[in-house]
Amino acid sequence: MATRSEVEMSDAEVDALLSRHETGVLSLARDETPYAIPISYGFDEESRTAFLRLVSTPDSEKREFLASDPQARIVVYEEGGEGDREEYASVVGVGTLRRVELDDLTPETIAQYGEAQRPLFEIWAEGKADLDIELYRFEPERLTGRTVVVDRDAE
Repeated sequence: MATRSEVEMSDAEVDALLSRHETGVLSLARDETPYAIPISYGFDEESRTAFLRLVSTPDSEKREFLASDPQARIVVYEEGGEGDREEYASVVGVGTLRRVELDDLTPETIAQYGEAQRPLFEIWAEGKADLDIELYRFEPERLTGRTVVVDRDAE
């Protein structure tokens, strides 16, 4: 019989998971319409802020959502384990996504964006000149994490 345990993560465990990963899912919502996209990010443990580079095209749904001051969530997860023991961990951040104006950049904030993987232009059908690359800060009001362990061989 399989056993399952579920444990809330401490702030330190949440920060560690966010720091060791570079990708997740950004979900945006306005009114009752959701929108979710994979993202690359850099995470600063001291401020508990994620730094994102988002690429969009002139007529993209992403650009429409970003222009509407949407509600935002970021989800980062990992899975692992060996044999009959499976481990899953996830962090959900709820907060505000703010566009960073180029005039507001400092050497410290530029370094944070260096942690985010560069956008892969090759995946876009449009030419590079048609792509809009904007910098954002995700400032979470709430960061929560959970670890689930499933032991399929437990008696």
